[in-house]
Amino acid sequence: MEFDFAEEQPKFLMLMYGLIAFVAVVGGLLLLLDVVPAWFARRREAQLVAASASGAPLPRRTKQREGLFALFFLLPTLLLLTVGLVVPAIRTTLLSFMNASSNDWVGLRNYGWLFSDGSIVRVLINTLIWVLLVPLVATTIGLVYAVLVDRARFEAVAKSLIFLPMAISFVGASIIWKFVYAYRGEGDQIGLLNQIVVSLGGEPKQWLLESPLNTLLLIVIMVWIQAGFAMVVLSAAIKAIPADIVEAARLDGVSSWQMFWRITLPSIRPALIVVVVTITIATLKVFDIVRTATNGNYDTSVIANEMYNQAFRYGQNGQGSALAVFLFILVIPIVIYQIRNLRQQREG
Repeated sequence: MEFDFAEEQPKFLMLMYGLIAFVAVVGGLLLLLDVVPAWFARRREAQLVAASASGAPLPRRTKQREGLFALFFLLPTLLLLTVGLVVPAIRTTLLSFMNASSNDWVGLRNYGWLFSDGSIVRVLINTLIWVLLVPLVATTIGLVYAVLVDRARFEAVAKSLIFLPMAISFVGASIIWKFVYAYRGEGDQIGLLNQIVVSLGGEPKQWLLESPLNTLLLIVIMVWIQAGFAMVVLSAAIKAIPADIVEAARLDGVSSWQMFWRITLPSIRPALIVVVVTITIATLKVFDIVRTATNGNYDTSVIANEMYNQAFRYGQNGQGSALAVFLFILVIPIVIYQIRNLRQQREG
């Protein structure tokens, strides 16, 4: 098959426009965040040198000028937040009150559908199971890892191996675990889990087809990925515990169990909160694992996957937008709690 440049020319033009836009945006950001501030800094330095040489009083910035200068630095961030977050959020909220074609207002009907349709209620229950189990189990396993490998002989190697799943995309991890759960009838099994079951005298199963077990097996994938993140953060928090506190506790004759509950755990509480909040938000948004492993079938769908299905597969823009808004509402209390927690830490 010969390559027809004339036929592919529109695609090349779109690619060229995209590259030009990328260079313009990146160049503009570099200009705003590097070149312009450097010019102001050189100008300020020249004014200070001139004032020092002439014996004149040093020039001072007024509060108004400092406010304008700060606003100048905030403009790129405000612009990106407005274009990438505020405008889409407002538009999605408006669409959630409209019908499938987004041409007529239906009020709260889409939100009523969320809690009245049986399949969607199943989706909400699955999401709740994910949010309850993944942060708890992943943080617990990460904490156990952090305590066990702390100051061990091969600590660096152990941490690297435990953290390795974080370097794999959710799609890649899901494909790996699909091979673990694979089923091959009554013959030789290529799936690790079924091979273990067969070697123990059991019967192989189609694990990802059995509800609600399949949801728990998908949760295992998320825990496998996030445990390494929890381990790294908590391990750093454990190493930051002052040595004099640890030595004083040992001189008092506390056991290892008492050391963990009375010294280690209270000392790393802020890090624990950060880990739990971060993993919770990631779990609420989970999409790749469900999409890759089961495509949301067999009662495994979650909010993010169902939002995609409704909006892009079934053409139900209103219902898909309602799911997106509901997901956003679920995330807001977690974010507010984290902000308040960080503020209390700074004040303390």
